[in-house]
Amino acid sequence: MSEASDESLRRGAAVMASGTAVSRVLGLLRGMVLTAAIGATGQAADAFAVANKLPNVLYMLLIGGVLNAVLVPQVVRAYKRNVGQEYVDRLLTFGFATLAAATIVLTVCAPLLVRLYSKPGNAAQLELATTFAYWCIPQMFFYGVYALLGQVLNARGSFGPYMWAPVVNNVVSIVGFGVFALVLGVAPENGMTDATAWGVAPTVLLAGSATVAVAAQALVLLPALRAAGVHYRPRWGLRGSGLGRAGTVATWTLVGLAIGQLGYIVVSRIASQAPEAAGLSEAAGPVAVAGNAAYDWAFVIFMLPHSLVTVSIATAMFTRMSAQAHEQDVDGVRASLSSGMRTVGVFTVLATAVVGLLAEPIVRLVMPAETDEAVRAVAVVVVAMIVGLPAFGAWSMSQRGYYAYEDARGMVPTQIVMAAVVVLGTLLGRAVLPPGEWVAGAGLAMSLSYLVGALMGMRYLSRRLHGADGARILRLHVRAAVAALPALVVGLGVLVGLEHVLSTGLLAALTECVVVSALMTVAYAVALRVLHVTELDDLVRPLLARVGRYRRR
Repeated sequence: MSEASDESLRRGAAVMASGTAVSRVLGLLRGMVLTAAIGATGQAADAFAVANKLPNVLYMLLIGGVLNAVLVPQVVRAYKRNVGQEYVDRLLTFGFATLAAATIVLTVCAPLLVRLYSKPGNAAQLELATTFAYWCIPQMFFYGVYALLGQVLNARGSFGPYMWAPVVNNVVSIVGFGVFALVLGVAPENGMTDATAWGVAPTVLLAGSATVAVAAQALVLLPALRAAGVHYRPRWGLRGSGLGRAGTVATWTLVGLAIGQLGYIVVSRIASQAPEAAGLSEAAGPVAVAGNAAYDWAFVIFMLPHSLVTVSIATAMFTRMSAQAHEQDVDGVRASLSSGMRTVGVFTVLATAVVGLLAEPIVRLVMPAETDEAVRAVAVVVVAMIVGLPAFGAWSMSQRGYYAYEDARGMVPTQIVMAAVVVLGTLLGRAVLPPGEWVAGAGLAMSLSYLVGALMGMRYLSRRLHGADGARILRLHVRAAVAALPALVVGLGVLVGLEHVLSTGLLAALTECVVVSALMTVAYAVALRVLHVTELDDLVRPLLARVGRYRRR
């Protein structure tokens, strides 16, 4: 690959990271506006949460690996053939038709699905949730369209639109929810927290806004598709299209996802037992003892640095590796995989140090209304999870290596071992730890599973690629860890000083996060320079280039 190609790849990763960051901020604002409209608790809020769960579950399944494993390699290969666009047309047509059929069936089944995901109780609330579901389940189709078109764009080297499209979703949602609050007032004064207060107009305005927002997220990709040179036209027929192989890859990918879910079920069950096992009442339990809610919040924080940087780099690198694998360029795949792992490692080691040290202030920022006991309970789980972030980044890049060769089946043994580590580690934690630390034990088990997955994945790729540059990747992570030590010392000293000067509260937490993370980043960068870690340049060059362009304007 040429230097120009490398620079294009880095720019793509930077664009994706910036889009994700903006979307995250707007997503937080969207949640605040929705809370103002219908409240954070109550019958209406719970009913809407149940109804809006289903399309999001499908979306997470789509981006969980199936499209990465199937679509990108297929599209990259297709565009290298004379019939490339025809193949992509058939692939998209088949995908759209399947999504439409599934959406229609599941929309008809809305009453059954609502009862499956919620405990039947208040009749008015159940009826409201079902009505919301009729409006929300069609989001499934648009989430699927967004994922399909976005992966085609990624395969064509156009990364920005896919990551920036959710910004449109959040903006439309904010406007719709804002109009709801403006017309009907804010909760709880507007009385809309009660399920019996809802009529046709407010239901359509709220749920309709959410669905229109997802539709906008998908449709905004159409101009980008044309700009990337993709002119889609519906084509039917699968014979001779090669989709049989794609279906096999998708099947094994789903098997792997199902195996992973078994581990999560065990974690969820044990987390739900922790408050009761600690001898606390139902009301007090979530405050003092980490349970499922604490796990969910901790996982959100754990995933934030991963989604901002690692996913962007991995997505951009995956397109390159897929093309190299198709060309049987083993050396190219090995070099791309090594470069991606080392660049991701520079970031994930720093993120681990920063988030681990600032766990309590970060949790305070995302949960401003919670008690100090609840914040500490979640922060412990965050620390247990975040220590596995570098291994998680390496495992994510290893997955792209499997997917580049369309070998989802080869990844299943590793996924089985990882799930076993999670299950056994969580059960061991339950046996030897007090209930208040069960969820933290599960977090440590997850971190260990990522390490096992990364090592097994590298072993597989080393065999397939006749070496995976493992020694160089390991040296980078060791040097990055050494560079993180002075950053931790600086951060800890500053944090202790700020805690003596500042009072507790939201503003204090924000100040601690901004000041300490900034100084730790500087100390880390200086230490990396002293250690001659050149991968730092690969990480920051796109950002510096964008800043330079803005200054020239």
